[in-house]
Amino acid sequence: MTTTKTTEPTTNTSTTASSAPPAVLTRHADAETCADPSSVMTLLGESNATPCGFTSYRSSFAKGAAGAPAHFHTRATELFFVLGGSLRVLVGEEVTTLNQGDFLAVPPHTPHAFAAAPGAEADVLFVFTPGLPRFDYLRLLGRVMRGEADPKEIAESAERFDNHYVDSPVWRAELDRV
Repeated sequence: MTTTKTTEPTTNTSTTASSAPPAVLTRHADAETCADPSSVMTLLGESNATPCGFTSYRSSFAKGAAGAPAHFHTRATELFFVLGGSLRVLVGEEVTTLNQGDFLAVPPHTPHAFAAAPGAEADVLFVFTPGLPRFDYLRLLGRVMRGEADPKEIAESAERFDNHYVDSPVWRAELDRV
């Protein structure tokens, strides 16, 4: 992909090619991966160059693997697109299963959690918008899961990464049910 800088006026009067943020291209072979015992996360792209930035990664969960406990974001909408398998998801007080091809958008301040559905793997594309530099959070999670970092670091990073954990009796009951 080539980005060309132009000084010619464009038909879009709100921005010019020279003031627009650069395109983000991540080739599969060049993508960084983070792994923990239950999943592999492929870091696809993040851009906080504009107020509407994004963070995107792909997670492949092992059969029945835990994902994220109940949490919410104050600034970001989290988008889920299930590429394969099945993902069990808490949204507010409701648990549902997303299957291949299903899409979910969770708005800010909405408690949510997710895990691979019982007996199933899950391959999920995640997008956060607006974005924050969340790749460091994913790297931290991997280090904690592997015992290389103190779990306190996750709690201490809540504001920085806009990831706020909450208790959900509904989610706990769902996990205990299986």
